[in-house]
Formats: sequence, C-alpha cells, structure tokens
Amino acid sequence: MSRSVAADVAVRARQSPDDPALLFGGTRDEVVTYAELVGAAELIGAELAGRYPDTRRPLALQASKSTVAIATVLACMQAGRPLLPASTELGRDLLAELVERSGCQAVLGVADGALTHRPMAGDPRGGPVLPQDTSLLLTTSGSTGIPKLVPLGAAGVDAFTSWAGSAFALGTGTRVLNFAPLNFDLTLLDIWGTLRHGGCVVPVDHDRSVDTKYLLGLLESTRPHVVQAVPMFFRLLTEAGTGSTFPGVRELLLTGDHVPRSVRAGLSRLFPAARLHNVYGCTETNDSMIHTFSAAEAADREVLPLGSPLPGVLVDVVADGAVLRGAGTGELLVSTPFQTAGYLGEAGAKDRFVVRGDRVWYRTGDVVTRSAGGELALVGRTDSQVKVRGVRINLEEVERVLQGHGGVAEAAVVAVPHPDSGRALHAFVRRSDDAVTGLQLRSYCAAKVNRAAIPAAFHLMTDPLPIGPTGKVSRRLLMEKIE
Repeated sequence: MSRSVAADVAVRARQSPDDPALLFGGTRDEVVTYAELVGAAELIGAELAGRYPDTRRPLALQASKSTVAIATVLACMQAGRPLLPASTELGRDLLAELVERSGCQAVLGVADGALTHRPMAGDPRGGPVLPQDTSLLLTTSGSTGIPKLVPLGAAGVDAFTSWAGSAFALGTGTRVLNFAPLNFDLTLLDIWGTLRHGGCVVPVDHDRSVDTKYLLGLLESTRPHVVQAVPMFFRLLTEAGTGSTFPGVRELLLTGDHVPRSVRAGLSRLFPAARLHNVYGCTETNDSMIHTFSAAEAADREVLPLGSPLPGVLVDVVADGAVLRGAGTGELLVSTPFQTAGYLGEAGAKDRFVVRGDRVWYRTGDVVTRSAGGELALVGRTDSQVKVRGVRINLEEVERVLQGHGGVAEAAVVAVPHPDSGRALHAFVRRSDDAVTGLQLRSYCAAKVNRAAIPAAFHLMTDPLPIGPTGKVSRRLLMEKIE
C-alpha cells in the first residue's frame, strides 16, 4: 500500500513535530501539527486493527474533511489497508452499491470528533479480488451512470506525490489550499503530496465551497502559496468583483474542466504573482499533462493547450483506429506511471484500457486536435457528440461559442429527443448582462456555428447553473428543467 507517503509523514512528525500539517481557517484558525496528526492516525490505526484484523478487505470512509477523517486515511495507508473514500453527497442506496461492489467490510464516518462504524453484512469471501497493491479506491463522477471503481496502486500514489512535491515545492513552510473533497483524485496533490513533503494543508469546508465570502476570507486569513481548484472556484472569485488580491499565491492550478476565457482573464488581478497552470488528467490516470501560461494567453486564447506530458507519461491521438502522426482530430490516449490497471468489476469497460507493447494505455474519451506543430487542444468528449438532422454536433463546442458572448456568464447545452430532427438542442444560459435576449443569442450562434448546432431553445437563468459532486455543471439536473 501507500507506505512511502505514510512513512514520510511519520518522519516529519519525528523531525519537526511542531510544524503545522493542517490549517483549518475560519473565524478562529485551528492548527494541527504533524505530531498531532500522526498521533491521531496511530490511535485510529490501533482501533481499526482491533475491529477489522483483515487488512486485505477494504474499508469505506464517508466523511467531510477533518483531522479525524484525514488521520483515518493516513492510518489506512500506514497499515497497507485499501480504503474507499466515498463522497458525502452519495445517497444511501448508491453508497451501499459501491460498498458491495468493492467488498468493503464497514463504512466509517466521523461524528463528534470520533470515528463511527457501520459493519457490512455478507460473506467476507464474496467480494472482488483487488489488485495486490491497492491503496485507494476512487470513483468516477458517475455523470453517465453508476460510478466506476478505480483502484489506485501504492506505487502510483507514491510516484505522483513525489512528482507533485518537487514540481510545486510543497515542502516545509508552504501552505496549499485543498478545495476538493477527500474522495477526489485532486487530493493526491494538495493533501497527500503536501503532507509527504512537509507542507501545510488548508482544507476548504465542503459545505461552504460555493460561499464566495467564505472563500475570500479563507484566502485572506490563511495566505496559501499554492492553489489548485476546479473552474467553479475561480468563477466564484472572479465574479465577486472584489478589490482583494492575493500576491502570496505563487502557483495556481486550473484543473477538472475547461475554464472559460472570461474567468481566466480575471486571474492575474486576483493572483498577480502566481504562475498559471492548466492541468489535464482523469481519475483513471491522474494528472497527465500541464501547460503553464501567461496572463496575456489567459485572456487571448479561447481554449488553452493541454501542454506537455508529465515525466514518464506518453500520449497518442487515435483517429479511425490508427495513431495520428500529423495534424488532425481524434481521441486522446494516455499512459502514465500513476494510473489504475483497470476498473474494479467492470467487465464491460475493459475496452477503455488498451495494451500496446509493454504499456497499458487509457482511452480518455476526450476528443483533441493536434496542430501542425504538435500542440494538443481539447475539443470535447466522445460522449458529448450528438446528431441533429444527420449532422454530428459537439455540445461542448456550442457551449464554448455561447461562453464567448460578452453578456454570458455561464452556458450549458443538452440534447433532448425530438420527433422530427432526432435531437433538439437546449441551451441554458446565465447572463452577465440582463439585456441579452434569446433572440440575440440565436443570431450570435448563427454567425459562428453550423445551422444544425443552433439551439432550438434558450433558457435564460439568473441563478448559477446546477453543479454535480465534481464541481461541473450537471446536465442531468438541467434536463429535469425541460418540460
């Protein structure tokens, strides 16, 4: 399991016991030292060993970020015990299904500063066989169905946290903002990479993650040096219209999805001293590529390049079953030192992992273009392409066109069945200018996209578009708004 991470954190606790490991900001900052964090992990580890002596079967943890929750993950890493960090937003039935499919022997929680235990019934020999070195069982977003289980090996976790620590100097004295919940792969950098190298994690309270005033106050009081977050975080800050700036931030990582140019344009004012990075990756592979960009590029380019592969990462573009060697468009395949070997118990998804030579490649499902100079840019998802009147339309391309309108703050496009055209596009738009009308947006699209790609209906909204657990706009929730 991921003993290198746990071992390095234990070394930090012995050598620098009073160094801050966690900083919970708020009305009154709470600092947890390395000695306190490792001490809590040791007590929890002893408790788990007494209750669950079989360390081969995983445990599940459904809890918000806290000292106890983070110490529990650390204790499982130390014991070589696989752990399924489960989203706190999962319903009971879906959680039960994931627990059953992964063979977890109990679901842990946190209440009143202590672990809670809910043992699972069933045959202990009936669960799936996990890969031998499984450390964490992550889940995909489940945006297109039941989430898939993604076992991450200890070697991959160790390799990634080692790279992250050196790439962003996550060592002693460095404070790193942690926006993502515990079940996200992003925590491998901003929690586990940070702790492994002696830095201090600044966790964002998930229940207040869309509270702009709270986020600004947290940045002001904790003064992080490294910030990694999904587009929603940066949109909230840039739309706040605040005069605040955070010159102490030296590294800014945009990840999880395309960040609209209108949002990127405001980052250099908020974070004037930060290096800006566009990070690309999947839950299955972890981060794969990174592009460092300037403030001018942030404001001028509609879509940022994916950038250069991380050390040890290979990338290919495949079109019509053949590897693309020159300019063109196709599906992105990646092979990383950090990736899973395959989904757990998902026989029907094995075609996503392709063996070529001595490497396993992951079919990302992302459509990219490669320029004549070799630069890769994201176009959209293979599963976001639909046909309207026989014409293939990429929904994300239509969204980007709408987001380029000066009066649009957010836009999302969904396709619904239609008796005549097969599919009809509906655009949901949150305006930044109340004078913008659906007719104006239709005319704007007509000048920029194929006629079949012009949305049949525009839904003008005043509230932010609904988001799912990954921080991305939820198309499922938008579909429910269509009568």
